[in-house]
Amino acid sequence: HAESTKDFLHKLNISLKEVNETKYWLDIMFATKYIDKKMYESINADCEELLKLLISSVKTIKSKLK
Repeated sequence: HAESTKDFLHKLNISLKEVNETKYWLDIMFATKYIDKKMYESINADCEELLKLLISSVKTIKSKLK
């Protein structure tokens, strides 16, 4: 629901921050044994995939804005 390309870029950057925060808490949950290794690896793989997707999208949009 972005109103412009710049707004969309802003929303993607917020998403990047959220994924990074999720990874931080995921690491804490694993380190404190709140989740097991199998669960950690599964969720962490999803986070890594999201990060790659968001970073690629941000780079593409930034290159189009120049």
